[in-house]
Amino acid sequence: MKVLILGAGVVGVSSAWYLSKAGHEVTVIDRQPDAGLETSYANGGQISVSHAEPWSNPHAPMRALSWMGREDAPLLFRLRWDPALFDWSWRFLRECPPGRTRDNIRDIVRLALYSRDELGLLREETGIAYDHLERGILHVYTDEKEFEAAIEASRIMREFGCERYPVDADKCVEIEPALRASRPILVGGDFTAADESGDARKFTQNLAELCRTRGVAFRHDTTVERISVTAGLVDGVAVRSKSGKETLRADVYVAAMGSYTPLMLRPLGMRLPVYPAKGYSATVPLSDKSVAPTVAMTDDGRKLVFSRLGQRLRIAGTAEFNGYNTELNDVRCKALMSRTRELFPELRPAGEPEFWCGLRPTTPSNVPFIGRARQANLYLNTGHGTLGWTMACGSGKVLADIVGGKTPEIPLRAF
Repeated sequence: MKVLILGAGVVGVSSAWYLSKAGHEVTVIDRQPDAGLETSYANGGQISVSHAEPWSNPHAPMRALSWMGREDAPLLFRLRWDPALFDWSWRFLRECPPGRTRDNIRDIVRLALYSRDELGLLREETGIAYDHLERGILHVYTDEKEFEAAIEASRIMREFGCERYPVDADKCVEIEPALRASRPILVGGDFTAADESGDARKFTQNLAELCRTRGVAFRHDTTVERISVTAGLVDGVAVRSKSGKETLRADVYVAAMGSYTPLMLRPLGMRLPVYPAKGYSATVPLSDKSVAPTVAMTDDGRKLVFSRLGQRLRIAGTAEFNGYNTELNDVRCKALMSRTRELFPELRPAGEPEFWCGLRPTTPSNVPFIGRARQANLYLNTGHGTLGWTMACGSGKVLADIVGGKTPEIPLRAF
C-alpha cells in the first residue's frame, strides 16, 4: 500500500522504517528542512525503560501544588485560560491513584522493553551510529522521601520486567565516579544496567538515510494544512511547500506530528488528549580535563537527565505546561546548569552551553496512542511524552503490524 506519514521526528521516521520493511510504499512529509529537527533535536538522549513511572502518580498532585509559583519548578503549570489544558489536567488527576499508576507502569514498561529490544536488532542489522553507550541508567536521589518513593516504583517496574534495582550512595559513586565530589548530598539511587543513551537527532537523521536506501521518499519544507475526509475515509492531505499548494493522496495515512497531532485532527471531530509539555536541555562541550559522567543519569527530584554524547554532556528535563510556547526561559535554563554544577562541581566545560526547548506530546497517563483512528485508513502514532525515543522503534514496529493486518507481538489494550 501507499503510506503517507505526517511528521519526520524519531517516531515518524521509525514508523517509516518498519512500514517500508513490511513492503509498503512510504512517503514522509515534514515542515522542517531535515528529519529530527523539532522535539527529537536535543532531547535527553536516553533509551530509558527505567523512566516508566508516569508523571501522573499518587505523589504528583501535592508536588505540583508545592511547586506552584516557582519559575524554576521541575513541573510548572502556567495559569492561563486554556480549555485543552483544563481537560488534560482533569484526566491527569484521574490517572494518579495507585491502581491506575500501576496499570500505566505495566503498559509503559511493556512497550519500552519491546522497543529497546527492537532498537538493538536494528543496530545489529544496520550498524547505525548515534554516539550510543550501553552503560545503563543511574537514578540518583538527594532527598530521603524521593528515594523511598522511588524504591516502591522500582519494585513495581521489576514485577513487569524492568530490572531497576536500588543502590546505596557509595554504590552510586562506584557506578559513576564523576559523582565523587557530590557524595555528601547523595542519599541513594537505583540502577538499570540494560538501559542506554545516545543522540536522538543523529539516530533520526541516520535512520532517515537508511529509509531512503529502501525507497522511502522524504518531502521536507512541506507544511500540512488540512486532512480531508470523505465518506468516513481520509482522501487526501492538503500541503504547502516552496513550490505551492497541492493535495497528497495515499491508501493509508499516519499522524505522527507529536504535540501538533491534536490540532490537525480536531477538525475531523477527534479530541485527542495530548498536550505539549515544554522540556529544556543544555548541551555542554567538555574539555579533556572535565570530570563528567559517562553513565547516563537521572536526577528524579529535579526531573533532569544527564547523557554523555561523545565530548558533550546533554542535560535535559523539567516540564512546563504553557501551550505551544517555544520561547526559552532564562530562569529555567539557569536551573539546569545550577543543578549540574551541584552534582558535578569539576565539570570544566570547553565552552558555553547550547540551550534548547521542545514540545513533548504528553498524554495524561504517559501511555501513547498507537493504532487506527476513527477513519479506517488513518492511524495514530503519538503521545509518547518524554519517552519518544525510548518507545520509537517498538511503536513503529507495532504500527506496521497493525497496518499490515498482523497481530502485534505485545498486547495492545492500552495503546
